[in-house]
Amino acid sequence: MATNHKDIGTLYLWFASFMWLFGGLLAMGIRAELFQPGLQVMQPEVYNQFVTMHGLIMVFGAIMPAFVGFANWMIPLQIGASDMAFARMNNFSFWLLIPAAILLAASFLAPGGATAAGWTLYAPLSTQMGIGMDMGIFAMHIMGASSIMGAINIIVTILNMRAPGMTLMKMPMFCWTWLITAYLLIAVMPVLAGAITMTLTDRHFGTTFFNAAGGGDPVMYQHIFWFFGHPEVYIMILPAFGIISHIIPTFARKPLFGYASMVYATASIAILSFIVWAHHMFTTGMPVTGQLFFMYATMLIAVPTGVKVFNWIATMWKGSMTFETPMLFAIGFIFVFTIGGFSGLILAVSPIDIQVHDTYYVVGHFHYVLVAGSVLALFAGFYYWVPKWTGHMYNERRGQIHFWGSVIFLNVTFFPMHFLGLAGMPRRYADYPAQFTDFNMIVSIGGWLYGLTQVYFVFAILLPVIRGGPKAGDKPWDGADGLEWTVPSPAPFHTFETPPIVK
Repeated sequence: MATNHKDIGTLYLWFASFMWLFGGLLAMGIRAELFQPGLQVMQPEVYNQFVTMHGLIMVFGAIMPAFVGFANWMIPLQIGASDMAFARMNNFSFWLLIPAAILLAASFLAPGGATAAGWTLYAPLSTQMGIGMDMGIFAMHIMGASSIMGAINIIVTILNMRAPGMTLMKMPMFCWTWLITAYLLIAVMPVLAGAITMTLTDRHFGTTFFNAAGGGDPVMYQHIFWFFGHPEVYIMILPAFGIISHIIPTFARKPLFGYASMVYATASIAILSFIVWAHHMFTTGMPVTGQLFFMYATMLIAVPTGVKVFNWIATMWKGSMTFETPMLFAIGFIFVFTIGGFSGLILAVSPIDIQVHDTYYVVGHFHYVLVAGSVLALFAGFYYWVPKWTGHMYNERRGQIHFWGSVIFLNVTFFPMHFLGLAGMPRRYADYPAQFTDFNMIVSIGGWLYGLTQVYFVFAILLPVIRGGPKAGDKPWDGADGLEWTVPSPAPFHTFETPPIVK
């Protein structure tokens, strides 16, 4: 029944962790099946359920709730607020996730199993699935409602509850990225709700939105879905940018280079994200004018993203850098996220995209952005703020082992996917021709070792730091700046009973 923002932040982080392990187990099953050609451990129908549920659980159950957990913990601390604006709604928006997660997990037990239409739930596949599809639609509606409530809470908190003297342009970068992300959530979650509601009525109420025989159009589903789906990509990466924008200045012992340009770049990314959706659809037969528009718009979005990378590097330039675990994860993030960004820029070129569309090249690209991007940033933020959350320091050597294991195995897993895609291996197939065997074996071994590294994280870092360990000072990082480092470690139940004055 907690209404304190710290408790709710912790609940979100635990929930995201469990869902991340569940989604990870599905990924291990996928890689077990793809270790060799032929059918090893599951039939194609089950394989497609694993692929679909892995995507849905990781996006809606792991990455998004993890960033909301960070937002709940850190935004009130960073702006000098006593709590989130709507404390009871905050509690409600968390508890909505539990029945949604149970629905998703239980859909495997439904007659016909879970939905196997891919995480994008494309019609006509999604209109032909069993009851597991309806459970998935219901779960996504509930999670969408949770996201919208969380976003409203974040916007109202940031706009109305900042400490005296903290103007918007003095606000910490993490708060800025989350403010912009919250507006994106409010704009696009109803679009997803519309797409899956139309799917539901096509399935059960005789409508033909996506059925060509009744005057509908299955490609219209793709337009609606990706109008949600592309801003969703930035919902999952902008808070990561905010985390990195705190860690780099701390360990470079310099202020963030080009703060104002970072704010404007973040806003630009959010605005441009609404005009690039059909770059996911170059193979649907759109006219060449449409292809050119979406191609150039997508290339344009690389500019503000490049500004951010430039600013992080400029912050490190001639800084007095040390390489504790949060800084390692932040630098690792910049390195691998840039690779993911470049492969995305390659996919923006429609003649290339038409060749590699729905191949493993695309899988490699978005895992570089989401695993190497979002997840590494979440780890960076965990190591950076966990002394403030728990009052204890993690073990530095173990943290570095976790970093090197994660980054090495992540690249072993996802880099060869680009070569598989260029050679023509399609996505979402349980079997493949023998010429792809060697790369698939490398990918599967890398994936399992990456998974084992995360088990190491749970037992060697997470549980020990919660149970105890060296006491953390109020400001464990000497280069750290911001209101969150002015309160004791662990942060007390009630912070900022009298608002701090920001000079």
